[in-house]
Amino acid sequence: MSDMGTDSMIRQRLELKGPIVAFDFDGTLTVRDSFTAFLRWRAGPVRWATGLAKLTPAVLAYVGDRDRGRIKAASVREFLGGVERATLEAEAERFAEFIWPRFIRPDALACWQDWGRKGAHRVIVTASPEITVAPFARRLGAEALLGTHMAFDAADRVTGAFNGPNCRGEEKVRRLRATYGDDLHLAAAYGDTSGDTEMLAFAAEPGFRVFTARP
Repeated sequence: MSDMGTDSMIRQRLELKGPIVAFDFDGTLTVRDSFTAFLRWRAGPVRWATGLAKLTPAVLAYVGDRDRGRIKAASVREFLGGVERATLEAEAERFAEFIWPRFIRPDALACWQDWGRKGAHRVIVTASPEITVAPFARRLGAEALLGTHMAFDAADRVTGAFNGPNCRGEEKVRRLRATYGDDLHLAAAYGDTSGDTEMLAFAAEPGFRVFTARP
């Protein structure tokens, strides 16, 4: 299995024996957005409320430009700016352990495991930061994880920016091709929003909102 540590991804084309199957994470494997849930859990009720109030200008800007990457970066600056990488990794691990029993869709998990029994190479492709999804990917036994890369400064602290584009829409397909090659064949892909449209269209077996069960 590839390294699922901080900002992990497979950076070179792999020799694979089984079919490649791509899963979106938030809302597909999970019941709701994992990054928002993590930020809220980490902040606590008072800090969460004050932080949301400070984000009002960014929310208003989003209404106009619909730039998900920009509002996500604003959220990172507000709630995670200056946090050390090691601290963030440890908190992400604790969050995954805390929320796992009520967070993963059982029907999605069954599909995930079924593909595993078939020898598939299962890759999570998500707009959420890799560093916060990595603990879930490890628990699932994912073969790979491709997500948005959070930026860190020279002291290894969160800057509040991202190192590269938000991993949604066309970027999901670009990241898959960069990882597995231009002749990539996706046996199946699963997603639940317009941000997964291009990835689903690329798959032989697309699954849009096929998982609905809750823990």
